Amino acid sequence: MKEESVIKIKSKNFALRVIKLYKYLVSEEKEYVMSKQILKSGTSIGANIAEAEAGQSKKDFVAKIYIAFKEARESIYWLELLRDSKYIKREHADSVMQDCNELCKILCKIQKTCNKRDDV
Repeated sequence: MKEESVIKIKSKNFALRVIKLYKYLVSEEKEYVMSKQILKSGTSIGANIAEAEAGQSKKDFVAKIYIAFKEARESIYWLELLRDSKYIKREHADSVMQDCNELCKILCKIQKTCNKRDDV
């Protein structure tokens, strides 16, 4: 049985955190716009990673990884807005953003590794 990659595990765990955050924002804060945005971008990261694994080519794989990276950057933006507008506490936002920044770093490294292999 193939072991799951670190990026798949981390992106799924991040998506689960985002889902919990969404539920909190809707039920407790009655916030419906930004919560939907963070839900979409935060869960899309892992979905794009899953699509990348099924890519038809290396170019397709890298394109999906790049989309996952862009979704992670978008998630950070929504988390900053939620924090700065006081919908979520700074400590919570910073913790979730730290996880998202880690995803960004891993996704960036994957892209660079793939691009280096093309140079050889």
